[in-house]
Amino acid sequence: MKLLNKKNLLMLGAACCLAMTFSCNDKDDDAENLADESGYIGKAVGNFSAEEWYVGGQLGTTDNVTAGCYEDETPAVTQMGLSEAFNRGEQFFERNVTEFQAPFNGLGPAYVRKSCLDCHPGYGHGKRVTQYTAEWGNGYLLVVYHPVDGKNSDDGPYVSEVTGMPQTRAVSPFLPPIDESGIHLDWLTLSSMGEGSEISATQFPDGEKYQLIYPELSIDRSAFNTNPTPWETGNGAVAFRLESTIGIPGTGLLDAIPDDSIKAQYKREAPYVELNPAFWDKEKNDWAATAMYVNASSGTEKVNRIKKFTYAMTRGSLQDGAGANAIWNITNVSRSDRPKLYTTDAWALAMSQNKNVIAKIKADPTSPYYADGTEEGIADAVKNLLSPSTNQFDNPWHNFQPEMSDNNFWAFQVWHRGLAIPRARNLQDKEVQRGKDVFMQIGCASCHRPSWKTTTDDCWIPSIITSQNLQLPRYQNQTIWPYTDMIQHRLYMKNGIHGTWCRTTPLWGRGLSLINTGAEDRLHDCRARNEIEAILWHGYTKNSDAYDSALKFYRLPKADRDAVVKFLRAI
Repeated sequence: MKLLNKKNLLMLGAACCLAMTFSCNDKDDDAENLADESGYIGKAVGNFSAEEWYVGGQLGTTDNVTAGCYEDETPAVTQMGLSEAFNRGEQFFERNVTEFQAPFNGLGPAYVRKSCLDCHPGYGHGKRVTQYTAEWGNGYLLVVYHPVDGKNSDDGPYVSEVTGMPQTRAVSPFLPPIDESGIHLDWLTLSSMGEGSEISATQFPDGEKYQLIYPELSIDRSAFNTNPTPWETGNGAVAFRLESTIGIPGTGLLDAIPDDSIKAQYKREAPYVELNPAFWDKEKNDWAATAMYVNASSGTEKVNRIKKFTYAMTRGSLQDGAGANAIWNITNVSRSDRPKLYTTDAWALAMSQNKNVIAKIKADPTSPYYADGTEEGIADAVKNLLSPSTNQFDNPWHNFQPEMSDNNFWAFQVWHRGLAIPRARNLQDKEVQRGKDVFMQIGCASCHRPSWKTTTDDCWIPSIITSQNLQLPRYQNQTIWPYTDMIQHRLYMKNGIHGTWCRTTPLWGRGLSLINTGAEDRLHDCRARNEIEAILWHGYTKNSDAYDSALKFYRLPKADRDAVVKFLRAI
């Protein structure tokens, strides 16, 4: 087992207090059962194989299942001598970015959060909030788009006036692209299910009650500090959705799943369920052209990868995926392969036309936007320097340098690809074993595929790392148990996810969310406060790809429902 550091020990103390409190109320509490599992770990028990304890394989699993375990490095990191780089990379995830203090400098001029940890509290899934502010624990990203057929449509293109991850903060003297005071978030109680659903919105057939909630999000027109505003472009309609960050432990193991194995999974599912045509060509029974993501490796060499990261599966490699992108666009920190600001021309124009902004810059000759000191010169500098179409390092106004060094980016990638997944718990428990049986019987594993093999882990590595002859953690020939098919499906929830299609979320390690993050919120916008609510939302409408499984769960006796929940908390 990995030794615990001081941070883990402090969190463990708090966790023990929680466990003592819970065990007084429930003699079957998971924390109490963990004490009884020591003689079973790593052994076949009931319907679990010996290897299912180590859900990330021998190279990707941490034995630590206490508070802070989401932060552990994988055995592969340790074995490859990458621990120092892992720990340094962790700092770039956890530390607040500032404007000027190296090596954590480069915040803004507009930004989403000051640190990665703000969006991923405890390294896990974002928490549900009742008021949108870009502070710690709020893992939400705003989605601002033009709906294709009315304001309640989930589909439609992003508006171009704000960035794909809309920013609500800015450094002085600028105004944020969206003013947070104009963002309104309400949580509503669902009174009835959607079209054709036989599932109740309030209780199981045996009378046990529950409550389903969903978000209603709106943003005032006056909150947009862009020229033009979104209402002046597109079809004139603007809609909003929330997307929460996902848990990041074990993400490098998902990157190690070979593309040909994912392709085989698409072929297995294609005869039975409609797949996103942007990824799968039904007639050819092969990838659609838009399924491929091209990474520029070095020089003229191009490397293709299948898109598999983010809910919308916009990225084909972890090394050029959500985290690699976020270290740039969430805080707006530049690096050698990201020489442009993450902004929009509409915001740059609005700031160049704002008299208060110009006046504050005119009063500060040290400002990089001061130019010749005239209002016209300052406005021109602001417009050009804030524009995303300008290469900041070659800008004629100033000689900018990358704010994050290539070596620090490598360390960040070692950390990101090196995060372990905690081992399974309580697999010797007969109720957990029964929960696994029921999970399989009602068809949940059709999308939440239990296991994958990593084979050679032929990962793509960007040239800013390979040019330094540096390594990243590798996970060759591991059997992993993430419980995802790495494919998108549609659930058609009320006020659902932008784009309708959503990648099947891995289930591994989620049973440790409360002890690591202080919350257990689930689904893409944290509307589900527990496993029961998450499953029932899969059956909101009969059109849902998971409706049949959700209906079967709804009709289960309470003992079987509880067993499924206990299984989900164990893996």
